[in-house]
Amino acid sequence: MHAYEYQQMRSAELIRRAERERLAREVARDSRAARREAARRTAESESHSSRSRRLRFPRTA
Repeated sequence: MHAYEYQQMRSAELIRRAERERLAREVARDSRAARREAARRTAESESHSSRSRRLRFPRTA
């Protein structure tokens, strides 16, 4: 009976560990998605700015 109880405790611990790891991966994935979204918004706002990217004067030779 002792071995069975130990196996049950070990199984429950592995399930809890897997759940924690799954939640950690989910948090990391969500934070990466948030960073990508913020970068995309920043890139969109910069791409529609009124400032021209061309130099005001031509480069000298």
